[in-house]
Amino acid sequence: MEITVGVLALQGAFYEHLQLLKKAVEVLDSSDQWQFIQVRTTEELSRCDALIIPGGESTAIALVAARSGLLEPLRDFVKVHRKPTWGTCAGLILLAESANRTKQGGQELIGGLDVRVNRNHFGRQTESFQTPLTLDFLADDASGPPAPFNGVFIRAPVVEKILPHQAGKSQRDDCETVVAPSHPVQDQNQDTSADKDRSVEVLAKLPGRAARLTEQTGVTIDTEKDAGDIVAVKQGNVFGTSFHPELTDDPRIHLWWLRQVRDAVHKRSGAAQLPVR
Repeated sequence: MEITVGVLALQGAFYEHLQLLKKAVEVLDSSDQWQFIQVRTTEELSRCDALIIPGGESTAIALVAARSGLLEPLRDFVKVHRKPTWGTCAGLILLAESANRTKQGGQELIGGLDVRVNRNHFGRQTESFQTPLTLDFLADDASGPPAPFNGVFIRAPVVEKILPHQAGKSQRDDCETVVAPSHPVQDQNQDTSADKDRSVEVLAKLPGRAARLTEQTGVTIDTEKDAGDIVAVKQGNVFGTSFHPELTDDPRIHLWWLRQVRDAVHKRSGAAQLPVR
């Protein structure tokens, strides 16, 4: 099967994603034919089975997408056709259903993840940092726990709240947030029987202050309020990370995601071929 993965190339680190995708596919156990393309037009988007929205400046990406006539097709891609989509940093902001610390009317969102993100949670560019992350979803049962992944955080957002699935705007909105438009229409080939159970899965957190102090001092500090910052989530076809895997030379997350894409495309192809009754 031919599988085309696009990287939205309007602004940001799209080239770096393309390089790691090529590196990951070299070790992917797959007989499929893979193609990786830059996406700047609706025609290029229509060719894609899956999409990455890279890190960069979320406001700039949204503005260029709107001017290019891509914003609504992107929303359809994610929320109607439910094709696999991964957003890193700025991409996570764009894929959130709600984002705060932004001016009303100053940030368009695509949506798809029932979360509210806090933009620039860690501060300015000068306060960027790197830290080892424990990513259990990368675990290989045959080889045990995964090695730490180098998390690169640059003006990074975090997921500050999990929202009710398909909540109305009135339930999501407040004076400090912007909200993605709702898309109630379903793809005719989409299996909606499991949609009622779609929920946000937290895949990674940064240790909170109490956990860090415990590591440093050996004294256990137990507090529910110090649960840590959510930096990776998945909901159905949508995956988001606060950090920048594309700015490392480690292809493990790209490899994991390509496996998700492969399984989704094969499942979709099989469903499309079933006779209509």
